[in-house]
Amino acid sequence: MADGCACDRHAHMYLSVDQAQNRGLAVSDPLTDTETLPLIQAIGRVLAEDCVSKVDMPAFDNSAMDGYAVRTQDLSDGPLFDLPVAGRIAAGDSGAHSAPAGSALRIFTGAPVPDDFDAVLMQEDCETTETGIRFTRRPKPGQHIRRVGEDLKAGAPILRRGCVITAREAAALASAGYGAVKVVRKLKVTIFSTGSELKQPGEELGPGQIYNSNRYMLLALLDKPWIELTDKGPVEDNPVLLEQVLREACETSDLIITTGGVSVGDEDHMPRLFAEIGGQTDVMKVAMKPGKPIMFGRREGALYIGLPGNPVSAYVTWQIIGSQMMARRAGLHRTPQMPEQAVLAEPLQRRAGRQEYRPVQIEGVSVEGAPRLRLMAPSYSGRVALLAQADGLAIIPAEIEAMPEGQGLHFLRF
Repeated sequence: MADGCACDRHAHMYLSVDQAQNRGLAVSDPLTDTETLPLIQAIGRVLAEDCVSKVDMPAFDNSAMDGYAVRTQDLSDGPLFDLPVAGRIAAGDSGAHSAPAGSALRIFTGAPVPDDFDAVLMQEDCETTETGIRFTRRPKPGQHIRRVGEDLKAGAPILRRGCVITAREAAALASAGYGAVKVVRKLKVTIFSTGSELKQPGEELGPGQIYNSNRYMLLALLDKPWIELTDKGPVEDNPVLLEQVLREACETSDLIITTGGVSVGDEDHMPRLFAEIGGQTDVMKVAMKPGKPIMFGRREGALYIGLPGNPVSAYVTWQIIGSQMMARRAGLHRTPQMPEQAVLAEPLQRRAGRQEYRPVQIEGVSVEGAPRLRLMAPSYSGRVALLAQADGLAIIPAEIEAMPEGQGLHFLRF
């Protein structure tokens, strides 16, 4: 390679982001244990079974409007129609109403339409008289009637296993008649931060000490109804203590997540310790910036993910690789976040070789309606405050050295 090349000279030794993601997913076996819960308790949990509708939706012919039910066969050729009103049907009534030939029934939205009535007139299209209603537009058969099974037939699929039961899924399950559902048991996750330099926010900092931001970042990222979280806090760089905490976590957890200690320095103990307690370890150097070092491994039923100690690197590595591994482990059938198309609001110069995830702010929109991205500081890997100020991450392909203003690129919105 020529001396003047701006490329990362060691990029050929790294895995691509896609390779790293695939390698991580390959060892992230989904949980198989399930439990059946009342629907109200299952909200926020991971569905463990494919669900089909137990009922026709709607379950009966019903009115789509407030108005009047009529029999079109009773109507003359017009142009003016006068019908007496022989009764009233509200939502929740049985629908077993009879009416003389040539009469209408007052009906409300959601009310059952009697079998021999085949159209509903909107009340706005009718004039009330002393004896009934008058209208001028002849209705068509089926007008403003929601037919039984029109939305979904009994036995038709409604949800696939692996989805999180949020508002839309809960509504669908309730409408389909599910009083209880089978869900994946909660994922048992243990987290701890490595580093003798770490202090908790609010404590006084000594020489060489920093506040532990990674702990609170992970607590926020893992605050999910389908996770049972154990927080071990910070653990100093003592191999004996680190091994003890790591071993205990492996015996009680489905997933262990740590920050720090995964590179190649003298104080980076985690790869060696995990191997010494019987774990199968894969330490990866990934062609991504930030977040080059990441490790993961398996020990019996526990999956371990070791993130970099730098908080920006830890966040980006988690979002791009770690979160996908956790989702698969938890039994989620999940499509990774799809990037948006955006354009640069300013030119870019950089060193090629690694795929970069640069914090950006949205500065208006292009003529085509795409977000215009203002790049934040080029040196950002240690500046965690930038993440809070950013609107997302611009994805700069590994081979790119320069991009002009207005150039299109992909963008992951926070």
